[in-house]
Amino acid sequence: MIHQYKNNGYNIVLDVNSSSVHVVDDVVYDVLAELDENDNNRFRDEELERIFEIVSKRYPSENLTMDDMREIFDDLRELAENGTLFTEEDYLVSGECDSSCSDPEEDAGCDSMEKRIIDFKKRPTVVKALCLHIAHACNLKCEYCFAGEGEYHGDRALMSLSVGKKALDFLVGNSGNRHNLEVDFFGGEPLLNFDVVKELVAYGRELEKTTDKHFRFTLTTNGVLLNDEVIEFANREMDNIVLSVDGRREVHDRMRPFRDGRGSYDEIIDKFKRVAESRDQERYYVRGTFTHYNTDFVKDVLALADEGFKQISVEPVVADPSEPYAITDEDIETICEGYDELAREMLKREEEGRGFNFFHYMIDLTGGPCVYKRLSGCGSGTEYLAVTPWGDLYPCHQFVGDESFCLGSVFDGVTNKELVEKFKLCNVFAKPECRNCFARYYCSGGCAANAFHSTGDINGAYDIGCRLQKKRIECAIMLKAAVH
Repeated sequence: MIHQYKNNGYNIVLDVNSSSVHVVDDVVYDVLAELDENDNNRFRDEELERIFEIVSKRYPSENLTMDDMREIFDDLRELAENGTLFTEEDYLVSGECDSSCSDPEEDAGCDSMEKRIIDFKKRPTVVKALCLHIAHACNLKCEYCFAGEGEYHGDRALMSLSVGKKALDFLVGNSGNRHNLEVDFFGGEPLLNFDVVKELVAYGRELEKTTDKHFRFTLTTNGVLLNDEVIEFANREMDNIVLSVDGRREVHDRMRPFRDGRGSYDEIIDKFKRVAESRDQERYYVRGTFTHYNTDFVKDVLALADEGFKQISVEPVVADPSEPYAITDEDIETICEGYDELAREMLKREEEGRGFNFFHYMIDLTGGPCVYKRLSGCGSGTEYLAVTPWGDLYPCHQFVGDESFCLGSVFDGVTNKELVEKFKLCNVFAKPECRNCFARYYCSGGCAANAFHSTGDINGAYDIGCRLQKKRIECAIMLKAAVH
């Protein structure tokens, strides 16, 4: 399967199954568009003659000859033989073989047996990461907050030290041979419970001495309570820190006000700059959300870059369509044009020596994650879990509060095994919309929570999110091609 597209002056051909990227001229681009990728004998002489007639008329100024076309065919054939063009899937999911065999592992006559068989049902999983809801409370009143102003539509609560310790014990006990374990202090606003954060980090460091484990802690904060003590502690103990800011002052203050209606931008921006500089512009990112109100979000990304931030993430809001700030179908074209504009500006700034990273454009074209991650994504509900202040376990922070998704607790462990199995089977082959999508190995099927909240099924597809994700991936590949 190949995906062809034009972006910012580049003709790009992505070989989906090998992840090979080719930048080609207009003639080769059109030749590839005419070739039948389902025809294993696509390079035969009849096809050469047919395509020559079409393409030579399309580019009369090129004065193409049959020898030119034969050379193009030879080059493309060589790429195919080398496994970087028109490659086929090299694995299949057990129980989903498209052939008539009932058991692909035993049917020696099945052509698919040359492929590696991936059986998600039998895939062993261990818990690798926890999102600790250290505070179901917040000192801001963000309009788009999926957590219901930080309280997750329930009672305000702070996680106790005892619950937090039990959560770390649970993670160690359920992590198998995994050495590095991820723990994100999340909210609401986790700095409302900073003393417990500090005590839990100390407890984690003690666990490291008696177990073959290493904790990588992350703090996500709105910045209101940041001070010298917090910054010093974070720089010593946190592998990463996520700083919530939406971009321009007027955009940020509209969506992220204090409870009395005052804007919060002036309260946080200088603190965030100090954090970024104190971490040498690494191991952090400023994370914003754009909405229907600011589809010109590129201005927000660039405003953050102009403030000196080098690690930036500004993402589209996911909201009920009835909300006035929700992204609409009519917004998609403008947003996609914005992603193109952002890519151009990033190239320009990189050449000028003032480049920055944009989270959604950071992809690995050389190897990337293992096959399971490429097919199933973040591991929510199996490898990644969220813990409420009371110790309840959920597949991720976006499911917290919906009791039908409660998996158990840090005291009793995972008891809802049936739900875990559903999440274990959540992968790109289980999602009809993903099977033939060029982006599937980069987005891994997208967010299960977004799929559920938009379609009622974790194996559904959040249409707006998919369309924007595909555009971001195209821009990210273009940026990689432009610097090589």
